[in-house]
Amino acid sequence: MKARYQYRFYPTLQQKASLSQLFGCIRVVWNDALAICKQEAKKPSFNALSALLTQSKKTEQRKWLNEVSCVPLQQALRNQEVAFKNFFDSCKGKRKGKKLAYPKFKKKANKQSAEFTNSAFQLKGTQVYLAKIGFIKPVWSRELASDPSSATIIKDNADRYFISFVVEIKPIKLPAKNKSVGIDLGIKTFAVLSTGEQFKSPCYSRLYKGLKKLQRSLSKKQKGSNRRYKARIRVAKKHNKIAEVRKDFLHKLSTKIVKKNQLIVLEDLNVTEMLKNVRLSRLINQQGWREFRCLCEAKAKKFNREFQVINQWEPTSQVCSSCGYRWGKLDLKVRKVKCLNCEAVHDRDENAAKNIEKVATGHWETLKTNTEESLLK
Repeated sequence: MKARYQYRFYPTLQQKASLSQLFGCIRVVWNDALAICKQEAKKPSFNALSALLTQSKKTEQRKWLNEVSCVPLQQALRNQEVAFKNFFDSCKGKRKGKKLAYPKFKKKANKQSAEFTNSAFQLKGTQVYLAKIGFIKPVWSRELASDPSSATIIKDNADRYFISFVVEIKPIKLPAKNKSVGIDLGIKTFAVLSTGEQFKSPCYSRLYKGLKKLQRSLSKKQKGSNRRYKARIRVAKKHNKIAEVRKDFLHKLSTKIVKKNQLIVLEDLNVTEMLKNVRLSRLINQQGWREFRCLCEAKAKKFNREFQVINQWEPTSQVCSSCGYRWGKLDLKVRKVKCLNCEAVHDRDENAAKNIEKVATGHWETLKTNTEESLLK
């Protein structure tokens, strides 16, 4: 299976200028190709766009495209081809999830990236050689699992530089402590496990302090001015700090859960409908439930575990996990429930997590059958 290893690096002033030129060329190639696709009745193929790029390099207006490596320019066209394929598949219903938008033009202020294949980069000791850029020295926080097949240079909104490698890794076989675990995701407590463990998310409201003031200051700056650029960097750094705290928490939690359990079960949440609640929409957005699900799924493959998502319509919070008696819908304020049938007292989230696990392991139907029989008697 493939994995991505990302490292930060600090380019020199000359390398910054070369990378800036490369990002600008990629942006021009992408925007030119997209403009052609919009004009044509039928989308041109990758080969046709590649031929047009070769011709444009010979013209007086675009001859400066020859000053950078041709590999990232070709990869930009390939990435656009993938973006169009995903868009068309989404329109036809072949791609699951939310419908994707039509590919957009690239902007200078947004995140920039350039992809190099094997022919355009080379690892030499602790340094990486990039075609027509030179040697860069990443901060090696961990060793690469194998020889990389591609390297991507990334410049984020806060003007930080990263290099990302795609490598082939082998699944890790570790003994699991538990056979299965159900996870109920929430806001106040991020995750409650069927084993009784609870994990609270970081206090994002504290991290958001000062963001409103920075955004207000940015809106008052004149467009194109140096002060606006500095204000935009300050806002981007604030957003990056919040995102990194969330990412660190989700990575550590997902790794801990996947390593301990053989089967990981989550409930499929309809987040789009949940965001319509005006009072809770911001808190829901801050949690990163979808990112946590993706991390658990990816790490389950890495550690040779099973991952399962149950239907969102299963009444996991309306049924007693001990006897199967259904008490119906509960208000969000109700955190503890006493079963009318077996008189067991349950924590709302822990009870839901236990039911999520039972649905996946097949004990859900048995529990409901036993409850029906006991009620008939």
